[in-house]
Amino acid sequence: MDAITPDETSDKKKLTLIEFKKRIQDCKLIDQRDEFIQKWLVARSYNINEAEKMLRASLAWRETNGVDDVLKWTPPEVIQKYVSYGKIGHDKFDCPLYISLQGRIDYRGILQSVTRKEYMKFHNYNQEKLMQDMREECLRTGKNVAYQSSLIIDVEGLSMRQIVCKSAVDVGTEAAKVNVLNYPEIVRRIFVINAPKLFTVIYNILKPFVAQETQAKMRIFGCNKEEWKAALLEEIDADQLPAFYGGTMVDPDGDPKCPSKFNFGGEVPHSYYLSNSAPVAKDYMETINIGAGGSKKLQYKIDVANSILRWEFMTEGGDIGFRVYYKSSDKDTDDLVPLSRIESHLIMEEGEFICANPGQYVVMFDNTFSLLRSKKLRYHIVVDPPVSASLTVVG
Repeated sequence: MDAITPDETSDKKKLTLIEFKKRIQDCKLIDQRDEFIQKWLVARSYNINEAEKMLRASLAWRETNGVDDVLKWTPPEVIQKYVSYGKIGHDKFDCPLYISLQGRIDYRGILQSVTRKEYMKFHNYNQEKLMQDMREECLRTGKNVAYQSSLIIDVEGLSMRQIVCKSAVDVGTEAAKVNVLNYPEIVRRIFVINAPKLFTVIYNILKPFVAQETQAKMRIFGCNKEEWKAALLEEIDADQLPAFYGGTMVDPDGDPKCPSKFNFGGEVPHSYYLSNSAPVAKDYMETINIGAGGSKKLQYKIDVANSILRWEFMTEGGDIGFRVYYKSSDKDTDDLVPLSRIESHLIMEEGEFICANPGQYVVMFDNTFSLLRSKKLRYHIVVDPPVSASLTVVG
């Protein structure tokens, strides 16, 4: 049998696109151009039945969630001020270029200040703005290759406390699913810069929900600034990149970070929180008293790799030190969540950690910094079995 030539493959794809367009003639699309329609075929490896199913499911999702009108909405002030994200220009391929300082976003505070529904609406808002920007780039350049985008994700300052925040992990995985199912093939390149070693933890959590094609478009760099600056300039002209990131762009006042283009995140003030009253204990929580200058260690034996250690707790009487570590021997410990003081008298603390290795895990509550005041701790800690991703990414 003769091998199939590239021209034959191309012709077959063209015929598939023609047939696909016939099948979806009744669909109301945000863009009628072939370049947009073809993305759904690419996302399903040119399986026309699966592509049609995906597209129609996405249109139903848009209607249910009012996505067609989301750009008429004004996001809450706390999101506009403290979620770091913004367009800074375009790359050498005429794709709109965005930047986000993910390491500086206080997701814990954001998600205490807006409902989960509002946050997901903001996610959809950003995706629709991105689609609009890509269409405008196509018109500006006359090049359909611009129907993709590039993103710089700066994770400097990322902490383990951010990573184990359950509410942040939940919205992160939900947002990743939304992207896979409703915004296929919109990424040309993702640069992740200033990535600490613990970045792999959150990446491994989200990886099952990210299409393989998107994973292949990611370039991940550590904290060697010369290395990632050179990589950025390979694909981005200097005048499209803030001077702080290796380019020549500055704000009108000369600021090399260009804060007029995007905000820098930061800790969310408690004044934005939806509830400024003390957290309310739940019926299933256990209660212990931790004396002044004392501490309490709770040990959990994990027998199955990738089990999930989940916790939620609150205190009365003030904040509490919190730490989670892996105990491989009597003298050898490995910090998973380094010791830090948690204001659990103001906000219910929730988090989870995937325990990659079987063994002894210790959750410690520390009050040694408080020599005069004891704390009443209410907590619920469980170990759940490993779970597989509920979404199968095709292609």
